[in-house]
Amino acid sequence: MKPEDLLNDDFLKQFKTGSELTSFIEQLHKRGVEKILEGELDAHLEYDKHQKSNNPNSRNGYGTKTIKTHLGETQIQVPRDRDSTFNPMLIKKRESTADGVENIIISLYAKGMSTTDIEEQIR
Repeated sequence: MKPEDLLNDDFLKQFKTGSELTSFIEQLHKRGVEKILEGELDAHLEYDKHQKSNNPNSRNGYGTKTIKTHLGETQIQVPRDRDSTFNPMLIKKRESTADGVENIIISLYAKGMSTTDIEEQIR
């Protein structure tokens, strides 16, 4: 799929109100942030999810965190590791703001990048 095909007129016409478009952007932002955090954990553990590894540290579920952005408050799932050595760079521990992240995610998505591609670019 070409980037210009992603946000074509037909796609944008599906949004009948401003709140529908805002809701879509909020969902895109939430999903992008969560995928980037998963990518950060992959890099920290030095293996991808569902791969076998000799690393004694491994994934240990998710924690819930409420972050504040220009789009409002959003509740995200933050991945954890067993040794608690994972320190996310995107949204650091004990911080609840993610200023500017939404602009990066939306612009990369508009260029036709998948969440996996965005995750790789943000690292």
